[in-house]
Amino acid sequence: MKVKDCMCNEVIYVRPECSTEECAKLMGENHIGCIPVCDNTNKVVGIVTDRDILLRTIGCGKEVNNTKISDIMTCNVTSCTPETDVKEAERLMKENQIRRIPVMENNKVIGILTIGDLATKRGLDGEEVYTTLEDICKCTGKNAE
Repeated sequence: MKVKDCMCNEVIYVRPECSTEECAKLMGENHIGCIPVCDNTNKVVGIVTDRDILLRTIGCGKEVNNTKISDIMTCNVTSCTPETDVKEAERLMKENQIRRIPVMENNKVIGILTIGDLATKRGLDGEEVYTTLEDICKCTGKNAE
């Protein structure tokens, strides 16, 4: 199975100058936990999660309305293509300990693949979902959160 068969095709993204407050509102309104950050050509330059907003803004005492997404986003974005095999995408997610991965085509984001997509569309049983999620969430550092 290919990523294009599982991914969400409706992608909401923000620009780097977007405030964390505006980004958080978009996440809440759309019931999503991450948003790609794209430049003016729609090339992904970063990604931000709800956890990033909490830990890198609120947790650091920054004001959400004055902090730009570019100040808190993750810049080295792991991605895949629509033609990537789902097992390879799952491996990337485990290896990089991420629950969501942008799907890119011609340097532009066209979708998002989430752990939930893998569970529902790939037809994993409960044990497989548990193992995959456990692998993604494994703590590897000394001071893991």
